[in-house]
Amino acid sequence: MSPNQILFTIIGYFAVLIGISFLVGRKNDSATFFRGNRSSPWYIVAFGMIGASLSGVTFISIPGNVEADSMGYFQVVLGYTLGYLVIGTVLLPMYYRLNLTSIYTYLNDRYGKSAQYTGSSFFLLSRVVGASFRLYLVAGVLQTFVFDPMQVGIEFWQTVTLTVILIWLYTFKSGIKTIVWTDTLQTLFMLIAVGVALYFLYERLEFTSFNNLIDYINSSNYSQVFFFDDWKSDQYFWKQFLSGAFIAIVMTGLDQDMMQKNLTCRSLKDAQKNMFWFTIVLTIVNLLFLVLGVLLTAFAKAENIQASKDSLFPAIALQSDMGIGLGLVFMLGLVAAAYSSADSALTSLTTSFSVDILNVEKNYSESRQKKVRMLTHIAFSILLILVIVSFEYVIQDASVITKLFVFAGYTYGPLLGLFSFGILTSLKPHRYSVPVIAIISPFIAYTMSVLAEKAGFEFGFFILLLNGAITFSLLLIASILLPSKSAHN
Repeated sequence: MSPNQILFTIIGYFAVLIGISFLVGRKNDSATFFRGNRSSPWYIVAFGMIGASLSGVTFISIPGNVEADSMGYFQVVLGYTLGYLVIGTVLLPMYYRLNLTSIYTYLNDRYGKSAQYTGSSFFLLSRVVGASFRLYLVAGVLQTFVFDPMQVGIEFWQTVTLTVILIWLYTFKSGIKTIVWTDTLQTLFMLIAVGVALYFLYERLEFTSFNNLIDYINSSNYSQVFFFDDWKSDQYFWKQFLSGAFIAIVMTGLDQDMMQKNLTCRSLKDAQKNMFWFTIVLTIVNLLFLVLGVLLTAFAKAENIQASKDSLFPAIALQSDMGIGLGLVFMLGLVAAAYSSADSALTSLTTSFSVDILNVEKNYSESRQKKVRMLTHIAFSILLILVIVSFEYVIQDASVITKLFVFAGYTYGPLLGLFSFGILTSLKPHRYSVPVIAIISPFIAYTMSVLAEKAGFEFGFFILLLNGAITFSLLLIASILLPSKSAHN
C-alpha cells in the first residue's frame, strides 16, 4: 500500500468524523459537552465503547503477543466480565443516584474536597500519559509508512501536532455528545479491519472450511488459554482472572473517560443494558483478536516474515503481498482504535479538570463556562502534543517510555482503594491524610513488586490489586489514628 493511498484514506476518515461532529453538535453548552444532554441511546454507547476500550496499542499488541503468551490474555478478558458486573450493579446505580457529571465528585461527598482533587489528579496523570503513549505509537506508524517515504520534509513533531489538531476539530464543540457517535463509526472500522484480516489469512493459509480453521486453532501451540501450573508466574489463571476483574472496575468503572459515556444514557436502566451488551461483545471481539494473533503468527512463519510482537500485524498488512485491501482496512482499523481512545480521553480530561479542579458548574455562568471549557480543551491538546513529542526527542529510550505507560497504570490503584473504602466502610480519615496516602501507595506497591520479583514471584496485572489493598489499609489505619473531626471537611 503506497503512502499516498494511506494518506488519502486517513484524510477521508477524518473528514467523515468532522462531518459527524457538525451534524450532532448543533448545541454546545456544558450539558451537551459534559453529559450529552443525557440523551444517548444505550446501544450506540455500548457499541462505541468497544472501540474506546480497545486502543491502538491493543489493536496491534494482542495479536502480536500470542507468539509469546499464547491465548492466555483471554483469562484477563474473562475477569473483565466479573468487573463489569460490579460496575453495572454497584457503581452505575451510585453515579446515577448522585446525578454526577464527574465521578470524582463522589470523593468530595465521601471524604472532602481534597480527595476529589486527588482522584481527579490521578486520573488526569493517567490519561495524559496513557493517551500520549497511544498517540505516540500511531503517529510513529504514520511517520514511518506515510511521511518518511513521501520525502516531503514533515517531521515527527509536525505529524503529532496535525493528529491532535484533527481530534480537537471534531471534539471542541460538543464534547462527549460527538464522541458517543464518532466512537460508533470508529468501532465499526476496527471490527471491519479484524474481520477482513481474518478472511485474508483464512484464504492464504488455505483452510477448507470453518471446522478446519477451528481444528487448526485447537491444535496450535499458541492456543493455550488457561495456565494453572505455576502460581508464581504472571500467567497464572487466578492472577490473570482477578486482575482482569479489578482492571475492569478501575479502568472502566472508576475512569471518568469510560463512565462519562455511560452517564450520557437516558436512565440507569439504559446504562445497565449498555454495560451488559458491551461485556458480551467485548469478550467476543477480544477472542477474535487472539485468533487473529494465532493466524498472523502461522502466516509469518510460513512466509518467513521476521516481524514479531507489535510489528507483526503492521508488517503483514502493509509490507507483505496480501494486497491493498488488507493494508487499507488495517490503517483504518489502527487509526480508529487509536483515536477512539484518544478523542474521548481529551474530552474527559477537559471535563474532569473543569468540574473537579475549576468547579465550573458552580463558579461560572453558562457563557463563562463555555470560554473556560474551550481554553481547557486547547490547553490539554497542547499538553498532549508536548508529552508525545518528548517521547520522541527528549526521552527516546523505548524502555523508559514503556515504563512510564506502566507506571501510569499504578495511579489507578489509589482510585480503587479510595472508592472501595468509601463504599464498603463508613469510616472517614482526616481530609489531609487522603492525598498523602494516595501518593505513597503506588511507591510502596512498586517496591514490594520489585522485591517479590527478586524472589521469583511476578505480580503482573495483579499489581493493581496490591496497590488498591495498600491504599485501603492505609485509609483504615488513618481513620483510626487520624479520624475526621468534621463531617464537612
